[in-house]
Amino acid sequence: QVQLVESGGGLVQAGGSLRLSCAASGRTFSNYAMGWFRQAPGKEREFVAGISSRSGGSTLYADSVKGRFTISRDNAKNTVYLQMNSLKPEDTAVYYCAADSRRGGVVAGTHAYDYWGQGTQVTVSS
Repeated sequence: QVQLVESGGGLVQAGGSLRLSCAASGRTFSNYAMGWFRQAPGKEREFVAGISSRSGGSTLYADSVKGRFTISRDNAKNTVYLQMNSLKPEDTAVYYCAADSRRGGVVAGTHAYDYWGQGTQVTVSS
């Protein structure tokens, strides 16, 4: 069983930055591929970014955030991060951290992830 706790959300002006953190419980964090998803009101949950297990040598980003967001992991701290720069009002959503315990590589679909955090709100004002 893995528990995920997100933090770092908040209110920021357009063009600003935020860094989200996701702390995971358990001793096998490094074995999990990790992902960030987001869900805006009235919309489906969508993939934002993912990072492979172990060293995190493989990453994947949604086209909408490519070049602005960076995902990283620190296995010693059991934490995955999402650095968000040049934020836009359309980035406003609840951001969720997720863990995939079955695959080492990055998958964009929500179905691939078996553990989810409770989410953290990100609001970008224009």
